[in-house]
Amino acid sequence: MASPEIAILINRVADGDRAAFAALYQATSPKLYAICLRILKDRDEAEDALQDSYVKIWRGAKSYNAAAGGPNTWLSSIARHRSIDSVRKRQLPAADLEDGYNVSDETTIDPETSTVLADEGRRIDRCMEELDPAHAGAVRRAYVEGLSYAEIAAELEAPLNTVRTWLRRSLMKLRECMLR
Repeated sequence: MASPEIAILINRVADGDRAAFAALYQATSPKLYAICLRILKDRDEAEDALQDSYVKIWRGAKSYNAAAGGPNTWLSSIARHRSIDSVRKRQLPAADLEDGYNVSDETTIDPETSTVLADEGRRIDRCMEELDPAHAGAVRRAYVEGLSYAEIAAELEAPLNTVRTWLRRSLMKLRECMLR
C-alpha cells in the first residue's frame, strides 16, 4: 500500500474508524513485525511489541503529523522504539529497594535541551536535502525505518554493494555537513 493511502488510514484511525484500523494493520503489520523481530530476535517478544505498537498507534493516531515525516516512518519508529524498550527492560537488573525511593523524572527534557534537539533535527534535514534524493531515501530507509541493505537493494533494484557504497558515502557527506 502506498504512503498516501496509509496516511489516509492513519487519519481515519484518528477519528476512531475501526475498519480503517483493521486495514492499516493488514497493510503494515508484516513490515512492523519484521522490525520488532529484527530487534528482539524472539518471536513471542516481537508479537508482544507489535501488539503494544498498534495500541500506541490507535491511541496516538491524532498526533501523527504528515509534515514531520512519512506515515511508514512514523509507524516504523513506533515499532522500533517499542522493541528497543523491550530490550532495555530485559537488560535491567532487579532494582534495589533504595532505587524505589528515587522519584525524580529524568525523562523530562528541559526547554533548552528541547530547543537544541529541534535545531539539530533541522540541521540534519538541511544536510539530507544536499544528498541525491535516491541516496537520502536509502539513508532514511536504513537508519530511520530499519530496513536491511538487502531490502533496500531489492526495493531500488540496485546491486547490494552499490547500495552499501551509497549509504557509506551519504553518511560521510552528512557527517561533513553536520561538522560545518
